[in-house]
Amino acid sequence: MSEVKIKKPKPILELSGHDGNAYGIIGRACRALRDHGYTREEVAEYQKDAMSGNYDHVLQVTMKWCEVE
Repeated sequence: MSEVKIKKPKPILELSGHDGNAYGIIGRACRALRDHGYTREEVAEYQKDAMSGNYDHVLQVTMKWCEVE
């Protein structure tokens, strides 16, 4: 997992009550990041890192970029 230096406030990402598959989580996180003012490059960086491992990796990376509830 790459060491991400996030300087912007983290968007809140509600995971409970939604489909828990990895692609669904990544899609909701990308949308939340874009809506919170992250650039395309930043969102692409999140997505590339999130997709570089298993399901647990997706969750770990998402929790670095978003406030997960």
